[in-house]
Amino acid sequence: MELLFHPETEAALAAGKPVVALESTVITHGLPYPQNVETAVLMETAVREGGATPATIAIIQGQIHIGLTASQLEYLGRQSSDTVRKCSRRDIPLAVARQENGATTVAGTMILAHRAGIAVFATGGIGGVHRGHPFDVSADLGELARTPVTVVSSGAKSILDLPATREVLETNGVPVIGYGSDMMAAFFSRSSGLPVDARLDTPDEVAAVIGAHRALNLQNGILVTVPVPEADAFDADEAEMAIAQATQEADAQGIHGPAATPWLLRRVAALTNGRSLRANVALLKNNGRIAGQIAAALAQQ
Repeated sequence: MELLFHPETEAALAAGKPVVALESTVITHGLPYPQNVETAVLMETAVREGGATPATIAIIQGQIHIGLTASQLEYLGRQSSDTVRKCSRRDIPLAVARQENGATTVAGTMILAHRAGIAVFATGGIGGVHRGHPFDVSADLGELARTPVTVVSSGAKSILDLPATREVLETNGVPVIGYGSDMMAAFFSRSSGLPVDARLDTPDEVAAVIGAHRALNLQNGILVTVPVPEADAFDADEAEMAIAQATQEADAQGIHGPAATPWLLRRVAALTNGRSLRANVALLKNNGRIAGQIAAALAQQ
């Protein structure tokens, strides 16, 4: 399957320079227009500030793109979420064969980043086990178990069952790193209260772990959890109240499966008067910058 590379991305990879993959569901399903495009640009800028080339990944009319132009970001941002397929492993061939627009999830981005030769990927929060629905498990966890890409995120989205998600990560042998923290980050909040497998405080330390992982030829991913910046963090108790209410409303309306996460995030944003959304944007930028630094340190090796 042909991958269409943005010229800057292709040149960086050919020269062995650091590249960071970015997902596209945040553009099509995570935020409203024009904030979705603005946030995508901010995240790409943050990756550059960290010392790497950003490569936002998406499927446009059946073509897989590794790195998007400004006009392609704008095009995706203006599409109705109903007309863009959310693409994990199951969905990528469907979008390609049917010449659809597809936004890559964490799982989908990991697959295509690995195919493109990109080792580091930055996102907001991974998917996980849904609250009250233990059999509704995000494909992100399965992909972390079998695709060797390092994912830099603020943990799993706090609308999920975080202890159950942490347990699945452990079962699947996914190393969970706390970046500057002894606890796994909790998306809007700085700590989930759940321990990590190791605390690492610098990009060089993370790059050393990635290097050892490569040398052992292990085929699973690594999860680096970065706490949301303190100035933008959301009070854990206040966040939990909004999440609990949103989850109850989703259950009452029968909203489950792939539709649940974007609906819950929008509802929590409404219940918190946009504070959760501001925290989300702040952590996306911060994760992009740190992922850029990690990718740069890895390239130095």
